[in-house]
Amino acid sequence: MKKQVFKVLAKVNKAILPSYSKKNLDLAKASKLQLVIIGWRWYVTRNALD
Repeated sequence: MKKQVFKVLAKVNKAILPSYSKKNLDLAKASKLQLVIIGWRWYVTRNALD
């Protein structure tokens, strides 16, 4: 059940949130909001794959 929720969240993230890896964002120059978005996407992806 938990894994299914994270899979749905991963699809929503992919559709709504920007992909900073495609934009070649330098993490050292990223704003706090960008870092939060990157962290959230990582957390959801990690739990969807477990």
